[in-house]
Amino acid sequence: MSSAIQPKDPDAEQPFIAHLAELRERIIRMLIAVGVTALVLLPFANQIYAYVAAPLIARLPGNTMIATQVASPLLTPLKLSLIAAVFLAMPYLLYQIWAFVAPGLYQHEKRLALPLLISSIVLFYLGMAFAYYLVFPLIFAFLTATTPPGVEMMTDISAYLDFVLTLFFAFGVAFEVPIATVLLVAIGVVTPEDLRQKRPYVIVAAFVIGMLLTPPDMISQTLLALPMWMLFELGLLASRFLIKRHEDNQRGRVPLAQPPAPAPSRPPVSSWQAASHPERDPERERIQGEQGSSPNAPPLAPVDPIEDKIRRANRLRDLGNELAARQLLYQVLEEGSEEQRLVARNILSQLDQPY
Repeated sequence: MSSAIQPKDPDAEQPFIAHLAELRERIIRMLIAVGVTALVLLPFANQIYAYVAAPLIARLPGNTMIATQVASPLLTPLKLSLIAAVFLAMPYLLYQIWAFVAPGLYQHEKRLALPLLISSIVLFYLGMAFAYYLVFPLIFAFLTATTPPGVEMMTDISAYLDFVLTLFFAFGVAFEVPIATVLLVAIGVVTPEDLRQKRPYVIVAAFVIGMLLTPPDMISQTLLALPMWMLFELGLLASRFLIKRHEDNQRGRVPLAQPPAPAPSRPPVSSWQAASHPERDPERERIQGEQGSSPNAPPLAPVDPIEDKIRRANRLRDLGNELAARQLLYQVLEEGSEEQRLVARNILSQLDQPY
């Protein structure tokens, strides 16, 4: 009996324990990255806090802040250093998440997900920079100017850190609006035309979100709402470009096989009808109708439902409805035999090929 080890099938699914082991390894790498970055930043904790607090200190009387807790002068800069370590290590952390998820994605999903991942990182950092360099000076100038007579503004260092971290997070998330817009259009939830018609509601929602996420003043609310609106328009333009590119690719694509000619007595079946009524097979109904007039016609052999899904997926692909074809092929990957799943993978690989 031969003891040679058979080569591992690259398409074979890994066991659940293997996924857990890989996830644990990547989480450990992420923790090590955050820990190393924090160790580098800890010696500069006080300088980092002074840099973050500079927009408010410049407006305070005497240019000083206070600490109302005994350990605040020590713990608050350390807390900021740990949070800064997470922010600085975020590209590597997201890379580890991407490396864990990417093997389970198809090629067309990778082509869409990777640019969105990179764009989301850049936009989040841009949102934080926008808050620090443009929003903070205006907010603190307004707040210090509205101090009532007889009241001296003396801000606690812990309260200030919580305040600015909230604004950093709010503006970072707000700058992800283009990514959310493109994703909604890409997965088919909405269309660019629907978003264009709902523009007034989006503007109102931007001001409501700005009111909820910022301090109770019109300046910070407006400074958050206006960029959200502009970024929504940017996402709308990007989604239109995505749809136009997809339509151009569909028009310029040469079909892999000619679709079967419909019977003269029946109208052609559209891709929407084929996707909406998966239990119906027009060709089979036509044959049954022709044989129904012959009393001696043999009954049709039962059709394997998985083979029927593969055949309908091929028909939908030839008709240009790739989304419905992929949905059927994903069902084959879950329900079919090994041979049927191999056929489904081959068809999906053909759909993933660049035009």
